[in-house]
Parts: sequence; structure tokens; C-alpha cells
Amino acid sequence: MEIKDSRIDSGKAFDWGKTSREYARYRDIYPEEFYKKIVDRSLCINGQRVLDLGTGTGVLPRNMYKYGAEWTGTDISPEQIEQAKILASASNMKIDFQVVPTEQLEFPARSFDVITACQCFWYFDHEKVMPKLAELMKTDGKLLILYMAWLPYEDRLAGASEELVLKYSPTWSGAGETRHPIWVPDIAYEYFEMEDHEEYDLMVPFTKESWHGRMRACRGVGASLSETELARWDKEHRELLDMIASEEFEVKHYAALAVLRKREE
Repeated sequence: MEIKDSRIDSGKAFDWGKTSREYARYRDIYPEEFYKKIVDRSLCINGQRVLDLGTGTGVLPRNMYKYGAEWTGTDISPEQIEQAKILASASNMKIDFQVVPTEQLEFPARSFDVITACQCFWYFDHEKVMPKLAELMKTDGKLLILYMAWLPYEDRLAGASEELVLKYSPTWSGAGETRHPIWVPDIAYEYFEMEDHEEYDLMVPFTKESWHGRMRACRGVGASLSETELARWDKEHRELLDMIASEEFEVKHYAALAVLRKREE
């Protein structure tokens, strides 16, 4: 499904379906510490019903399945959900994956204890979504927003790879990340209160092949380039890795989370 949004990449079209196979293979990269931060806050654990928005290939519910929550994952991309179902089935996980835009969710009121949004919160129409999420949450429900990004100004390889993405997608708005708290729109505070937030550094391990795959799966590359452009990018990025990367390495990232508590009704 092709998406155009003036807030993202200056309106350049992208389609996660074009890169779903790479996404399934190479985007499951969050270290255990990333998940531990969630569990330590008593979120997404046994006895809770959790809705994961923009679930993609189901990375968050699949990795947190062992903590006992009952998971539902939704995404706008049929191809992403197809991969999520394949991966969950292979591990005998019972997760309800559905193709539906967040703006069109139709679950009963007060269905979920926790709603999560990992790497996707800025894509939503917040004027429509925030009251809907509050309606779907139980009393004292929590909205957990999650993010992780490489640090291009501190990690040589990340910076060089990012420059190559910009060569082919100069309007890509995913570049130039620095540490900062997760942005929350003003409309959210009509329905939620900020309970907690944290920003912290992570070193994420890769091989040449997995870093290449992770970069290829990003919005500015696999989700938006033509076949010809993608072939040229692929060749140049592999050459870049051969020049400056060892076979195994770590890339410096930062992660951030924000926990918003539903306001009393």
C-alpha cells in the first residue's frame, strides 16, 4: 500500500510492502535491554491485554510474548501483517494480527490495558487517533511509545550509510537523529498524562549482511526507491561496507520511551 504524507519525506511516496521480506529478516534488532525497560515498568506482562499499533512484522509482540500478555497487532500494510503471521506461527505464538489503519480501529471500548506504538507514532493522524486510543483503554490504561535510532554524528558507519541513503532519497526525513525525548503532540494531553520517560544509549550488534539488510529495509531505500535506484544503492552500500566495516561490529544507537497514563474519566 503506497503512502504519501506531507509530514514525511516531503510527501515522497513509500510502501512498506515493497520491503516486508527484508523487514522481517533484518529489523528484529532490539537488544534485550530494550524489552527489559518495558517489563521493569510492569507493562506488557501476564494478565494484560496489549494492542501494538503499527506492528509491522510483529517484532514487539513476538519478542515480548514470553512475558505472558495477550497481544493484538495492527498495521496498515497487508504484506507486513503476512510476515508477522508467518513468524508468529513458526514459533507457535497466538497473536491476533490484523490489517487496519490506526485511524480506523474498531475494537470495543475499554478493551486494552496497554497500547504500544514502536517506531510508528509520528505516522498517525493524532487528532483522530488520541481520543480513539483513550476510548479503547481500560481505566488507568497506559500508552507506551517506543523508539530506537542510530546516532550518525557519533558512529562513523551509521553516518556514512545515512549519507548514501540521502544521495538516493534527498528528502528522506529519517536522517540526522540526536538524543531527545519522544515527541508527544499537544492533543495527547487532553486524554493522557505523562507518567514516565527515559532516553538511553545502546550498542547494537551487526554483521555486514545484517546492517546492509537493515539499511535496505528503511523507508528511504527499499520502501521508496525504484528497482534501478535500489540496485545502484545496493552496490554502493556493499562497497562502502567492504571499505570501512569489519565482518562483525556494533553500531551506536539511542533508545527512548514515553509512558502516558489515561486521564481519569
